[in-house]
Amino acid sequence: MPEADPIDRSRVRPFAEQDRQAVLDILLTSDPWKRLGYEAEDWDTYFSVLSQGREGYVLEIDGRVAGFAVLRPRFLFGDYLELFAVAGWARGRQLGGQLLTHLESITFARGTNLFACVSDFNLSARQFYKKHGYQEVGAIKDFLIPGSAEILVRKTVGPARTAT
Repeated sequence: MPEADPIDRSRVRPFAEQDRQAVLDILLTSDPWKRLGYEAEDWDTYFSVLSQGREGYVLEIDGRVAGFAVLRPRFLFGDYLELFAVAGWARGRQLGGQLLTHLESITFARGTNLFACVSDFNLSARQFYKKHGYQEVGAIKDFLIPGSAEILVRKTVGPARTAT
């Protein structure tokens, strides 16, 4: 009997403290975080203030954390996708798209824009966002590390206000 599609066996739910180690394992073993120089202490600091105006979400398959995202609500008439990561073993299965679609449904219920930053060297992430309808807005040079830029991307469902 063929194995069920991972998307059929997955769900997105709010982040819980018991997810912390699984999320840290994803972040500490994957780019762009490694290339950007993030270490365990950085993530410990980040997670200690996670609840301050942020919303965390976990994508799980059969109870195993496959992805993670953090939204910062109410950013430029929408939300800011502050952190987005998919485990190496879960990539290439359209799970990141599933997580992103879930976040967009939350964001576009309360605003018209979803923003994210992606490192200029992270070509797969840039393609991922482009595939999902995001446009590159502009580059912020030397923002996280010297010689690299963070590129602001945006997906919108329309202007924040209508003309009168």
